[in-house]
Amino acid sequence: MTPEQQAALRNIPSIEVLLHDPLLASHGAAVPRPVLVDLIRESVEEVRSRVLSDAPGMPGPADADAIRREIVARVAQRAEAMARPYYRKVINATGIILHTALGRAVLPAKAIRQIVDELSGYSLLQADLETGRRSKRDLRIEALLKRLTGAPAATVVNNNAAATSIVLNTVAKGREVIVSRGQLVEIGGSFRLPDVIAASGAILVEVGTTNKTHPRDYERAITGNTAAILRVHPSNYRIAGFTSEVSLGELVEIAHARGILVIDDVGAGPLIDFARFGFEPEPTLQASVAAGADLITASADKLIGGPQGGIILGREDLIQAIRKNPLARVVRVDKITLAALEATLSLFLDEALALDQVPTLRMLRRGLADLDAQAKRIASALRRETAATVRVIDGCSQMGSGSLPTQDLPTRLVAIEASIDPGELAARLRQQSPPVFARVHKNQLLLDPRTVLEGEEELLVRACLAALAGSR
Repeated sequence: MTPEQQAALRNIPSIEVLLHDPLLASHGAAVPRPVLVDLIRESVEEVRSRVLSDAPGMPGPADADAIRREIVARVAQRAEAMARPYYRKVINATGIILHTALGRAVLPAKAIRQIVDELSGYSLLQADLETGRRSKRDLRIEALLKRLTGAPAATVVNNNAAATSIVLNTVAKGREVIVSRGQLVEIGGSFRLPDVIAASGAILVEVGTTNKTHPRDYERAITGNTAAILRVHPSNYRIAGFTSEVSLGELVEIAHARGILVIDDVGAGPLIDFARFGFEPEPTLQASVAAGADLITASADKLIGGPQGGIILGREDLIQAIRKNPLARVVRVDKITLAALEATLSLFLDEALALDQVPTLRMLRRGLADLDAQAKRIASALRRETAATVRVIDGCSQMGSGSLPTQDLPTRLVAIEASIDPGELAARLRQQSPPVFARVHKNQLLLDPRTVLEGEEELLVRACLAALAGSR
């Protein structure tokens, strides 16, 4: 150890001295004292290690005040981060409506109100008000889904991957499930359908080719050990060109003639036909029920716009068997999810109400004139207060989370070019309160008003001005 290192180590204050630093003392109310002591100890050890390793940027060995300030700054930053919620409000200016990293679907105001008003104390979960006896916790969700889709029965689990897994485990464990090769998708987080099928205990049988699968492929693959045909809607990609797939109606005919089931994984699972708004056709839950699928799975939080969940529709005997599966307890949802889903589904009882009050659907249908007007307001506000070059340009929004793939939504973007690197500007925006997430493209920072919610425009402008001024 050099004399300089020894001198620097001697200048590191004790934990007791640091505890009485005015800046750290102010965190005493927000962070418990034992936690504050741990944060100080961790920061002291980090500075000690940097001294011993001759890390660049360290204060000089004789600069006791600078060493103290560095430790205090580290502790204060961590104490502030610990005191505030991690799962907190952000402004999504990326234009990705279902942004997985930002919580996916924005819950309808009705869902938030129901959680606040009805779940602040004890709440009805699975008790029959007439008899007082225990009941099904998904009773209300089942009633809504039956009314909305025409399904004989329904239940809900914590996501669509769980829905697919418990369905296969219930009806096909140890037996074969036939899937077209063109439908063996990979979903978020590198989870692949073949892996989900294997984990369920079912045996995957692939048929057809990546681009073409015919009815005869399914017919030839059926054996005495076949439990079901699984159709998977490839909601996160498109195969175009020389392609062919077997319709759900044909699959039902093939399967039922041979005494096996059809499971339809609809993916995003819309309750509204978006084709009439100019989008490519997406299979709806109602259409799958009408086609005769025995079991249907879908996400509750994509094109339905509710909380994360996995919807299962189907024959009453099969839904009952799924409820009795030991895995049902592993993948069941809690009261907050049920309340939010109830509120969201109830909006779909009046389609016009759902289109107006479900944020996902409202953002999806925002017109170009409305987006242009908001982009111009944001750009004008920024130009008045900064020297940066701010323009309004054409661009595209996306649905995100594997929904409506390859269907870009025309939008108007606020493009910012400044002396600051756009990546650094984006980083500064993420440090604002609330944090702002934007896009960086071709040396520009891009803001898409499509996903900027009501009441956030002024906050967005303020955050941009602070970031451009150098504040993090």
